[in-house]
Amino acid sequence: MEILKTLKERCDPRYAALIVVDVQNDFVSPQGSAGTRGDDVGAAMAMVPNLMRLLEEGRRVGLTIIYIKTIHSEWTDTPSWIYRTSQKSGLNTCREGTWGAELYEGISPLPNERVVIKHRYSAFINTDLNTVLKARGIQSILVCGVATNVCVETTARDGYMYDYYVTMIDDCSAAYEAKLHMGTLENIRRHFGLVVSANQIIENWSEMPGKRAAGL
Repeated sequence: MEILKTLKERCDPRYAALIVVDVQNDFVSPQGSAGTRGDDVGAAMAMVPNLMRLLEEGRRVGLTIIYIKTIHSEWTDTPSWIYRTSQKSGLNTCREGTWGAELYEGISPLPNERVVIKHRYSAFINTDLNTVLKARGIQSILVCGVATNVCVETTARDGYMYDYYVTMIDDCSAAYEAKLHMGTLENIRRHFGLVVSANQIIENWSEMPGKRAAGL
């Protein structure tokens, strides 16, 4: 296992994977469940162009890219999950087969990019994410998505517990309140890994020759 001290090392495509968490209609679109229940999705919508640019540059240098999608149904609902606060108005978030569960406009995985389905906040719980990362020799995860303080943070924390280097991308992540977003960034910075911008990562790729990303 390599010792990856610098950002340049931690975003090196030989060791790193981009984990895009829950950039789905229900969490980003004003017509999704978060928006219709009154959450401010403005920041989520605003970060999408940054994410799209990061995806484009990541593909250019052959970065492993993994998209996480939340899917809920009667097959995965439990009483504790059903009665969490965000669902008090009804079970209408990322329901299986619905428009709300689909990835937001512009976030379109290529055939050689992996989509991992999760049923809880963490992308590591009861999924094949850890297996996929280990199979590709990944040691460093670049984490972003929605919401910063819930699924993105939980995934980042669990990644650290699995001994991955963790880097959170601040301007490719969003929460429904700025204070919650900033609180997570500070917590990650203090205890779990690095917090950087998309541009900081892209700058470290600027001198790398373009190549096709490997398939999964």
